[in-house]
Amino acid sequence: MRRLSSLLMLILLAPILAAAADQPALEPLPEPPQAPAGYEPDPETEPQVTIVKRGEDSIEEYRMNGELYMQKVTPSHGVPYYLVKENVDGGWARMDGPGERLAIPNWVLFRF
Repeated sequence: MRRLSSLLMLILLAPILAAAADQPALEPLPEPPQAPAGYEPDPETEPQVTIVKRGEDSIEEYRMNGELYMQKVTPSHGVPYYLVKENVDGGWARMDGPGERLAIPNWVLFRF
């Protein structure tokens, strides 16, 4: 029985090993070009990042022109996630990865 399972495993892994052997060799990326002479980055267009430690959790605050627009929360026991400012009023939306955010409709149905 052990021989049969080993043979079956070898038969199942053979196509995977063959496909891995057909892949081209990877090459390193070329070095990025040098900045033009006299170029200096504008500190006004660069985001300011502040790292705040709360216990074992870490929060990175991203500000542009002094206004907080995004936070990266890294809990001590989980996966990091982002809080992105939705609107000027201060609504925040959680974003777990690089995919599109969930758009929740904010319609006004009644006003009193």
